[in-house]
Amino acid sequence: MASRRTVLQTLALGTTASMLAPETLLAQSAPKKDKLGVALVGLGYYSTDLLAPALQKTEHCYLAGIVTGTPAKAEKWKKQYTIPDKNVYTYQTFDQIANNPDIDVVYVVLPPSMHREYVVRAARAGKHVWVEKPMAVTAKECQEMIDACKKAGVSLSVGYRLHHDPNTQAYVKFLRDGKLGKISMVNCSAAYYDGRTDHWKQKKEMGGGVMYDMGVYVLQGARLATGEEPIAVTAQQYTTRPDVYRNGLDETSMIQLEFPSGARAVLQTSYGINMNFMYVMGEKGILRVEPYSAYNGVKGNGPGGFTFDTPYPVPGQQIRQMDDDALAIKNKKPMLVPGEEGLRDIRIVEAVYEAARTGKRVKI
Repeated sequence: MASRRTVLQTLALGTTASMLAPETLLAQSAPKKDKLGVALVGLGYYSTDLLAPALQKTEHCYLAGIVTGTPAKAEKWKKQYTIPDKNVYTYQTFDQIANNPDIDVVYVVLPPSMHREYVVRAARAGKHVWVEKPMAVTAKECQEMIDACKKAGVSLSVGYRLHHDPNTQAYVKFLRDGKLGKISMVNCSAAYYDGRTDHWKQKKEMGGGVMYDMGVYVLQGARLATGEEPIAVTAQQYTTRPDVYRNGLDETSMIQLEFPSGARAVLQTSYGINMNFMYVMGEKGILRVEPYSAYNGVKGNGPGGFTFDTPYPVPGQQIRQMDDDALAIKNKKPMLVPGEEGLRDIRIVEAVYEAARTGKRVKI
């Protein structure tokens, strides 16, 4: 644990203020209890298969409540996790969560188009907020979420699980320590074949499209690798399944980023092919990460005999993420991944869509 904390502090206090830097609100009203109660909002795959199981193994938080619009799901979860009736909410009764001292944190795990509404409502209810990525559909919504949490005096964190992975922390420290020298190029890919046809990821009005989902990972890869914010982007988007990805919805996005140092990034993200890697080229060699954004097994190597391969079972990343964030709230410390970090990515996503639409280089 000591070494992981040291790396975490190194990331948080790195030379690039915009990367992993906790310039957000400190939690103002940390409850005095051993474990914080978490309410999951939305009981789809991610909550069911990853977050709920992870919350059975966390040290600093636990599954205290649920919010769902499906009565059958509510009954199943109540029995499976011994959740009392008073901690079960519908989307219509959600605001009553303000009166429940069992619940300290609301974790919004809904389609992106619903993130802003429930983050703002949770903040107004006086609860700390965790929100899944992408943070929201527009930068404007992200800012409104940040402002609402600041106004309410609660903390806000985005569910970027990879930031909490010791493998990510190891290679970012390696790069920040200058072990690769000046970085010239990043090539990052996060893609898988999605055979679904009626999921929110295939619905534009719900925040669908690969750029909002897997695309956030490649943007993060480029930003973490360079330690910089991009200044311009060009992009191309297309689909091989126009019957599924309709009205300009992107099945595949190809992105080229420019950074102030002169570094470049070539990024690929898709729902049509399986790819997952990151290669960072620098003066002293190449850092290889493969797989790059998997739920476990993230590993790689670099110059000078550097390797990283810390094993853990799924849902290890989610356990670390929620424990790190709960501990930050309890200790009134900054979040490792504040709302501002999610906002930065969505600004780039918007620029990617504009570049792809116009065919022009877009300044960020």
